Amino acid sequence: MIDHEVVVYTSNDCVQCEKVISKLREWDVAFEERNISSDKTHFKDLQAQRIYATPATFINSMKILGYQERKLRRTLGIPYDEHFQKSTNISS
Repeated sequence: MIDHEVVVYTSNDCVQCEKVISKLREWDVAFEERNISSDKTHFKDLQAQRIYATPATFINSMKILGYQERKLRRTLGIPYDEHFQKSTNISS
């Protein structure tokens, strides 16, 4: 897998933040967590980029706001496990 620089801005009691962190750990992706509730400097860093909510994930230069599993997978190059089957409806 390609190494990525991953930074996740989180806040306390944020369910979506916990989902992002959980997925990154599940996928064995190294990341830096920056909690804006614990360190106001991190909050100011986000505000400077006109971001006012968490989670905010930065992968290299790509910004992903909220919990978007497909976008996280695609950006990190992680293949999908599930297989989608086309359903066909054939009438006679």
